[in-house]
Amino acid sequence: MGELAIFTQQLASLLNAGLPLVQCLEALQDQTEDPVFRIIIRDVRLDISSGNSFSSAVRKFPRSFNSLFISMIEAGEASGALAEILVKVAVYFESSVKLTKKVKSAMTYPIAVIGLAIALVNVLLIFVIPVFAAMFADFGAKLPAPTQMLIDLSNFMKSYWWAIGLIAYAVFFFGKRFISTPRGRRIKDLSLVRAPIFGNLIHKIALSRFCRTYATLMRSGVPILRTLEIVASASNKVQVEDACVEIAKHVSQGGQVSDVLATNPFFPPMMKHMVKAGESTGNVDGMMNKIADFYDTESEATVASLTSLIEPLLIVFLGVIVGGIVMAMFLPIFQLGAVAGGLK
Repeated sequence: MGELAIFTQQLASLLNAGLPLVQCLEALQDQTEDPVFRIIIRDVRLDISSGNSFSSAVRKFPRSFNSLFISMIEAGEASGALAEILVKVAVYFESSVKLTKKVKSAMTYPIAVIGLAIALVNVLLIFVIPVFAAMFADFGAKLPAPTQMLIDLSNFMKSYWWAIGLIAYAVFFFGKRFISTPRGRRIKDLSLVRAPIFGNLIHKIALSRFCRTYATLMRSGVPILRTLEIVASASNKVQVEDACVEIAKHVSQGGQVSDVLATNPFFPPMMKHMVKAGESTGNVDGMMNKIADFYDTESEATVASLTSLIEPLLIVFLGVIVGGIVMAMFLPIFQLGAVAGGLK
């Protein structure tokens, strides 16, 4: 998405400057840093030079140019306003990339800290605790329950670390395969939206993407049924896909989008009323853009609050894990010191 966003912005600027499409692509080919994408731009340029349309040329590379981009190019070619439509696509991609980067930056810190904590605990269990276990064995006394449990866990990790690795890989492999199935994907999407901490954020991002994609396509002249197909594929959420199928069926029978949104629990009441107001004034795409702006702002605020909440939670998490291990290993030493003090 990032590479495509930069490409779209630059192509829109060059076309608005009055350069021919082939010359624009030649300039972008020379300055693109990604070697694979450079070859793709070259092939698209050669395809256009041989007489094919821009949309048919980019359609040959679905991994690099998504369905939204291709449909917008088709609409631009049909209306003769390719440069103006590319500007709208560039704004859409810029908004999506900006929000995605904020979410990823907020998630990087906790993932890195949790990964470091897991590595630290494994080092303690495999290398440090056995040293204490050998020392405690020389005492010949019964160890406290937390210490004995930790030593047993250390012995298990030392003996069966390979089995734990295999089980973790098997869970990852089969979990990934299950998620790729329709049923697994549905369970995953429903679970993510209902997740206790991040579910609200995921829900808002899905609503924003739905509204922004719908508004961008409709404003560019893409037919509504085709718009709903693209919105469904771009959403990456089964709830939105189901809603788009239902909306398409309802609209083809003469109904309105707000009728379906009003009966779907995935869409909040505020959104349903705003879309209905947009339909009554004939400005659905403008209202959808306002809803998308609202949920983008809400998502950014949620990311900021989660970032400030996650830091103290991680400190507590690390303190409990590492502090618990240290306390469990020093309990026998404390008890031995108490016994020695009593003998004096």
